Amino acid sequence: MGFWMVAGLLALLIGAALVLAAWRKRDESDPAAAYDLQVYRDQLREIDKDRAKGVLSEAEAERTRTEVARRVLEADRALQVGAGGTTHAEKAQRLAVLAGVVLVVAGAFGLYAVIGAPGYPDLPIETRIALVEEARANRPGQDEIEADLPVEIREDPDPRRAELVAQLRETMERNPDEPEGLRLLAFEEARVGNYRAARNAQERLIGLLGDEAEPQHLLDLAEIMFMAAGGYVSPETEALLNQVLRADPMNGAARYYVGLMYAQQGRPDLGYPIWRNLLADSAPGDPWLRPIRDQIELVAAMAGDDISVDQLPQPPEVSAPGPSMADIEAAQDMSPEDRQAMIEGMVAGLAERLANEGGTPEEWARLISAYITLGQPERALPIYQEALTAFARSDAALEVIRAAGAPLDALQAAPDATGDEEAGE
Repeated sequence: MGFWMVAGLLALLIGAALVLAAWRKRDESDPAAAYDLQVYRDQLREIDKDRAKGVLSEAEAERTRTEVARRVLEADRALQVGAGGTTHAEKAQRLAVLAGVVLVVAGAFGLYAVIGAPGYPDLPIETRIALVEEARANRPGQDEIEADLPVEIREDPDPRRAELVAQLRETMERNPDEPEGLRLLAFEEARVGNYRAARNAQERLIGLLGDEAEPQHLLDLAEIMFMAAGGYVSPETEALLNQVLRADPMNGAARYYVGLMYAQQGRPDLGYPIWRNLLADSAPGDPWLRPIRDQIELVAAMAGDDISVDQLPQPPEVSAPGPSMADIEAAQDMSPEDRQAMIEGMVAGLAERLANEGGTPEEWARLISAYITLGQPERALPIYQEALTAFARSDAALEVIRAAGAPLDALQAAPDATGDEEAGE
């Protein structure tokens, strides 16, 4: 109410000032005509005095009196027009000013009534936090969100693997309580976007394991539910993540998802410190580093901390070890023995690190391309298949890896075609 009173008073004061300015413009021209009229009347009296003194003759006095009288009539006419003879144009102008002021003031209040929040009280920070927490507590559940999202199951680009997955499904229908089969089924269903089937398999696996279920099993289920909900952290997913963190407080993936949840649901003040600490605790190459670095500045600003990501403690960027394509092309000019020794020495470090610690999609793609360029597709193929499995849940990563492994797909198809021709003969 106080806002309305202050805003209304200011609007009325400004409107009144504009209207008064329009009316005052005419009044400011009136004193000039009145002053001229008074001067001319004084001149008439002086003419009579000068004729009585003999300064002016009768004829001169009459001529002067006639001229001054003419000026008196003009000044009086101008005074009458300024006092009460307002023209139609001036009246229209004043009405336009008045109508404009009324329209602007009334329009401003009307617009605020439509898009504003009349009567909405000031919200202290404690009240705002309480409202956000209430909204979080009442947010939709996992099943409700999944029901509103379309199911988009991707076709497996590898027909052989698709056939194996189909066989796995049939096997699990006959043996639904086989833990390893459930683990594989959950992974494969998630890989092609069939998240509901993946969730069912992972939940059954956790139920079978009971107390033997590890935090990673819970985290896998949380990630499947996160993707099934289109990147939304439901209350059920949050509960799983909290279970993971109670068992493993330093679990990086769980900390990342919890920070993301708070940032998305109106609590950047909680999400930002989680990400800031995770960034400092991470090791080079951790998969959550890139998304945190891309988003933490915005989350920090929302939390009231104007800071650059470069100012935050964090591990160094991972340099891409292993041979580049330029290195491989340059090695083609060497003797076969030297080239083989050089490339294999450069590849060995990368292959060992990827096998033990993992790496980025670009590093896997570089290793695959290196073996293909060296004419060793038999060594590139298992690495290619392993990379497809490792990054099955990331379309962007799969695109990078499949581009590097395209020659392998062609080589795999060629023997089938040859075999078909031979069989036909």
